[in-house]
Amino acid sequence: MRALMKPHAGPGLELREIPEPTPGVGEVKIRVMRAGLCGTDLHIQDWDPWSAGMLHPPMVIGHEFYGEVVDIGPGVTAGDGRDELRRGMRVSVEGHIVCGRCRNCRSGRRQMCIRTNSVGVNRDGAFADYVVVPASNVWAQPEVIDPDLGAVFDPLGNAVHTALQASLVGEDVLITGAGPIGIMAAAVAQHAGARRVVVTDTSDYRLDLATSIGVTRAVNPTTTPLATVCHELGMTEGFDVAMEMSGSPSAMTDIINTCTHGAKVAMLGLPKVDFAIDWGKVITHMLTIQGVYGRQMFSTWYQMSFMLQSSEALRDRIRSVITHRFAPEEWAEAFDTARSGQCGKVIFEWGD
Repeated sequence: MRALMKPHAGPGLELREIPEPTPGVGEVKIRVMRAGLCGTDLHIQDWDPWSAGMLHPPMVIGHEFYGEVVDIGPGVTAGDGRDELRRGMRVSVEGHIVCGRCRNCRSGRRQMCIRTNSVGVNRDGAFADYVVVPASNVWAQPEVIDPDLGAVFDPLGNAVHTALQASLVGEDVLITGAGPIGIMAAAVAQHAGARRVVVTDTSDYRLDLATSIGVTRAVNPTTTPLATVCHELGMTEGFDVAMEMSGSPSAMTDIINTCTHGAKVAMLGLPKVDFAIDWGKVITHMLTIQGVYGRQMFSTWYQMSFMLQSSEALRDRIRSVITHRFAPEEWAEAFDTARSGQCGKVIFEWGD
C-alpha cells in the first residue's frame, strides 16, 4: 500500500510502498478515504525538537481522517444499533489513545490521560491506504456526514471543545486566529446563538474565509484596532467570550484589553515562546482563562455530531474551510501549500 512516512530521524518525508497492516486484538482496519494535513505534520516533516522527542521512525504519519472499516480484529466488542462495528461502516477516529488506568482515565477524564499516545505520532498513522486503530477510538458516522466533513472531525472537535468552554447564547465573541480551527469555532459560535462574532488575523486570505461564513467582522488588528471595532459595533463594555487560536502574544494582549469584566477566555493556540501577560488586569477584571487541548472523550464527539446533523448551514460552513485537495503523490505540494498561509484546510484524497 502507499504510505507517507518519516523514514528516519531528520527532516523530510517519503511516499513508499509498504505492507498493509493487520488488526490486532481490540483493533480495526480502516481504508482511508480522506485525510487532513495538520500543523503537527509540518513539525514532523521539519523534525523540530518536539518531533525528535516524540517520534521513533520509521513510521507512517497523519492523524485526521475518514474512511471505511474493512477488517475487525479479535476481541472487538460490538455496540448496538448505529454504533455496531462492522465491515463497510464509514467512520472518523479519535487520534488520542489513552491508557485507561491512570486517575484521569478512571475518573472519566480520558482527554487528560497522563500516558496519551497519538495516531501518526507515537504509532503508524493515516497518510496511507490503510490504518489500524483501537476499536474504542472509532466514531461511526451517519450518511449526512460526507467524507470531507468526516476528515475534519479531529480539528472540528478542537473548535467545539474550545467554543463550548463558555455559554455563547446572546454573547459577543472574539476569536483571534482565522485558521481552519478558528473559522470552525466561529461557525460553532454562530450556530450556538452568539450575538456578534468578531475574528482577527493578519492574513487577508484567511480573513476572507472568515467573512465567507458570515461573521460579524473579520479584522486585521495591525491596521484596525479592536477598540475601534468595539466602538463601531456599539460594544461599550467589550467581549463576553474570547477564544485564542493563534498562539500570538499580541492576540492575547488584544483579548485582555478588549474583554469585559468577568469574561471567559479559552486558549487553544500554542505559542512558540513564553510571553508576558498583564496579570493585574486579569485579576482586577476577574477574567477566567482556560487552557484547551484536543477533545473531550467522547462528549465533544457527541456535541459536534448532533450539531452537524441538525444544521445544513453549519455543515456548509464547516466544509468551507477545505480549500485545497491533493492526491497522495502530490504530498510535497500539499505541504508547501499548508506552509504558505494562503489556504484553509488542506486534505489528501486517498480514495472513494
